Parts: sequence; C-alpha cells; structure tokens
Amino acid sequence: MKFTQILGVAVLLSGTMLAGFAQAADINGAGASFPAPAYQAWGAAYKEKASVGVNYQSIGSGGGQNQIINRTVDFGASDAPMADDKLASNNLLQFPTVIGSVVAIVNVEGVADGHLTLSGPVLADIYQGKITKWNDPRIAELNKDVKLPAAAIVPVYRSDSSGTSYVFTSYLAAASADWKSNVGAATSVQWPAGAGAKGNEGVAGTVKNTKGAIGYVEYVYAAANKLATTNLLNKAGKVVKPDVSTFMAAASAADWKTAKNFNASMIDTAGADAWPIVSATFILLPKNPANGAQSAEVMKFFDWAYGKDGDAIAEKLHYIPLPDAVVGDIRKAWQDEVKADGKAVWSN
Repeated sequence: MKFTQILGVAVLLSGTMLAGFAQAADINGAGASFPAPAYQAWGAAYKEKASVGVNYQSIGSGGGQNQIINRTVDFGASDAPMADDKLASNNLLQFPTVIGSVVAIVNVEGVADGHLTLSGPVLADIYQGKITKWNDPRIAELNKDVKLPAAAIVPVYRSDSSGTSYVFTSYLAAASADWKSNVGAATSVQWPAGAGAKGNEGVAGTVKNTKGAIGYVEYVYAAANKLATTNLLNKAGKVVKPDVSTFMAAASAADWKTAKNFNASMIDTAGADAWPIVSATFILLPKNPANGAQSAEVMKFFDWAYGKDGDAIAEKLHYIPLPDAVVGDIRKAWQDEVKADGKAVWSN
C-alpha cells in the first residue's frame, strides 16, 4: 500500500489463504459512522467478486462496542479504541482499518469553504459557550481578511455515543487545559453548549440547514454534502487546510511500534504540515468465535480491503490507508490470537 491519491478503481478480488473453512454467510457488522462510507463501499465491491455480502449498520461507536460484546454481530466498529482491560475481559481483538480525519464544518453567511481559520482553544471555547458570536474578537484575530457577521454561533454535537466525538474531544482536551479539566475526552460528554444530532450524517445535515451553525464530522461527510470546512491553526503554529497531504502528514507521525492494541495517537501532532484531528478507526473481533468460518470470512473481507483495490476505494473517499508494516502486524495478530476450538482461524 502507498499513501497516494488514486482516482480510478478496478475492483479485483485478491487471493488469501484460510485455515480450512468453507465459505460463510453474509457478514454483519455495526458501529462507527466515521468509517461507514468506506465499509459500505468496500462491501459493495467485495460482493461483486466474492458473492458474500457485508451488511454494515452505522449506529455509532458505542453501539458497535456493545453489539460485539453481546456477540450480536460478526464484527464491531469503533473510532474510540476500547480500553485494554475491556478488550481482555470480553476476549476481543482490536485492529485498525483506515486513517480518517475530523473537520470543523460551518454555515456562516458570506464565508466560503476554506476561508475561515479557527484554533483548538477557540473551538473549545465555542463548544463551552464562551464564544457566542461569529465576529468575536478571538475569531476576528485569526481571520483579518474575512468579513464576519455578528450572527449567533450554533454549536452542533453528536447526541449518540460516538467515536467521532471521542476524536474531536481528544483534540479539544489536547489544545485546551480548560476543556480537559471541565469536559474531558470521551465518546459521550456533557456538552456545555449547543444542540445534538445523531451520527455524522445528522451533524452534517443539521449544520447544512442551520444558519450560524458549526459542527464536526469525518471529512468524507463534509465533502459529500459540499459543506464549508475551516482551516485550523496546528500545534506548530501553522494554518493548515483539511486535505490528503495534511492528513498524511499527521498519519506519518504515528508511533505504531509501541502502540498497544494498535492504539497509535495522531491527535495534535507536532508536524509543521499536520492536520491536528486525525485518527485510525478500529474493528473489534472475538478471539474465541463461536463460528470459526464466519470469523474467517470477516478476516478475508478485511484482508481484501487492505489490498490495492480496497486502498483505492478508501482514498477516493479521502481516507488514508494503513502502512504495509501495520497491515502485516494485523495479519499476524489474526493468526496468533483468533482461535476456534483451539485452532487458528487465519493462516497467512
């Protein structure tokens, strides 16, 4: 895999070896809305070649975690990494699939896409209700060449338990000591100001239809809905735009070697060109599946998704594929840790 932008995709099924399991039924997964466009596009392409459907429900990271804990789906999906002790107690393997970015979206009269710049501390104070007007002096200082209206700011946040919220609030906590001590970072927090909407889809729709609104979504939702995104002042003090190059700059700074359970942070990295709100998104898979053939089919699907055709689909949707070395470690974890009746389900 390479960090390159691919404009076309020919969907071909890459080969893989499974440890003696017949083809299983359609795959069922649920969870994060952050990677849902990728999983749904992968699923559609995979079915054409493998004749195995992938039914993915975008219900939020909290829902995905709960469903895999209860074993009501074949895999769960979460943007917020599950705590190590919770992974152990529920006998789950966690591994990343793609790297995505969270962006701030706005609906401000007279302000076009990419013409507004914000900072982490300013965003934190907007969501704490401390900055309430778009022409506030702190916003004006960052946007000296932009005519800002004296309109009320309407913060929009996720009402459901959300990995996107986890990523966004992790950034706010890193950028603002006040936010860290008063609100914190979690999939669900007590928002001091604003109105809630369900899913990335709900936040995007609410911002699109509400004058003066600001929200946070995975970048693909902003692009798909043609919403105005903001620039951000990053940790290095540089104004950066949300695009593939700044997402990749943040991804390249991740320390995968020392990350337990593949939980490598890409929040507010120090790179001069790095977008500050970048994160991997994760799959949760039972280590002791009741149906080895079904778990094998899940891994077969993601093995295909990690190949060149899956990468191309992900990149068209503005996600960043994982480095090859990380994918190799994931396949090793499948082989070493996922066992049915004491036997490895996957074989490289």
